[in-house]
Amino acid sequence: MEKLIDHYLEYLVLTKNTSPNTLSSYKRDLVRLTNYLQIHEVTVINEVRYSHLQNFVNDLSKRNLSDSTITRSIAAFRGYFKYLELNRIISLNPSNNIRPIKVKQKVPVVMTLEEVERFLDLPNDTNKGVRDKAMLEILYATGIRATELIRLKLSDVNIPLAFIQCDDGKKQRIIPIGKICKLSLMNYIEDVRCVLIKDDVTFNDPDTPLFVNSRGTKLSRQGFWKIIKGYGDAINPEKDISPHVLRHSFACHLIQNGADLRSVQEMMGHESIISTQIYTKISEHKLKEVYLKAHPRA
Repeated sequence: MEKLIDHYLEYLVLTKNTSPNTLSSYKRDLVRLTNYLQIHEVTVINEVRYSHLQNFVNDLSKRNLSDSTITRSIAAFRGYFKYLELNRIISLNPSNNIRPIKVKQKVPVVMTLEEVERFLDLPNDTNKGVRDKAMLEILYATGIRATELIRLKLSDVNIPLAFIQCDDGKKQRIIPIGKICKLSLMNYIEDVRCVLIKDDVTFNDPDTPLFVNSRGTKLSRQGFWKIIKGYGDAINPEKDISPHVLRHSFACHLIQNGADLRSVQEMMGHESIISTQIYTKISEHKLKEVYLKAHPRA
């Protein structure tokens, strides 16, 4: 069964352009299913039945896994068995009647405008601080994901026209940047990046990473998260501030200030506007909170 899983994952890469994170999650889900089937003495793929899959889903629920994790597992094996059916590896698809769990959409954690201001003012004037300032400003100015930020190349930044080009693995999008973000990027590129990248050839290569570590090499995702956590703990140790919290704050603050959903959807890179609509709920929740605090008859 392991080889079939590998073939399916290769298919997702070649035909669906599935992201590395999704591939990793799907592989974990399918390996978990395979182990479950083997424990229940199902070792041949054609022997898998609806009852096995339903019992597997029930088992996941008993482990107190989140609804979103279970839903992703169901999506992983439904796609897998559909692939096997289309390639005539199995004659009957046992996952046909397995229904995904309805996941309640959680209201994302966002920062207040005051918290954002304090957060963005934290980096100092050292080389590291100037670099960090540029990274934090670009996160809040554009709402891009952490993985998208560390993948940015020098050529992805257009300072004169004030925009960045971002590639999420499926499509490219152009996102404008404001004057403060533009200034922070200019300071970093002109005064600091040249110090961190000591090789002139590498420094001037447009395909080299925009943001680098102290050794002049590409910043890792883990390293970037540590930077964000350090600054986040400095302003509010009670709030788990992550790159995604800044992304949520970017979208929420845009909508609160009158931006239309379609524009925010485009900048965020959401495939469906349903994903963007969650930020209107934050605004509604905030309005209700203000009303209850301020209205004399609330």
